[in-house]
Amino acid sequence: MPFVIDASIAACWAFKDEDHPLATSALERIRNDRAYAPSLWWFEVRNTLIVSERRQRLTSEDTTNFLHRLGRLGVIVDRSPDETAVLTLARQHRLTVYDAAYLELAQREGLPLATLDNALNTAARTIGLPPLS
Repeated sequence: MPFVIDASIAACWAFKDEDHPLATSALERIRNDRAYAPSLWWFEVRNTLIVSERRQRLTSEDTTNFLHRLGRLGVIVDRSPDETAVLTLARQHRLTVYDAAYLELAQREGLPLATLDNALNTAARTIGLPPLS
């Protein structure tokens, strides 16, 4: 089953010292299923990487290599959010608009949401999204 992925999952993949069962499961699934993300995912992932370079956790070569590997996974970037739904979800669940964009996409497509964010996971369960299994 396809799923929606957020930047916290991709960040786990970038760092050798960060491992989470959900991130591992998502990586295994993405090889056979489609993964979707809102357009802001592109920026969030890259921001995480550049901040990590500044903190000397990654080198520029690490970033380039990771982005190359990430690109081969074929995450489908959705560029058509429902603005009203994003704002409504942000208000109802006290989420940032950024997090609500992931939730809106998962809700619109009826897909599980892969995230390590507790508030986002709670909101996904509250609106009845299926868990990533």
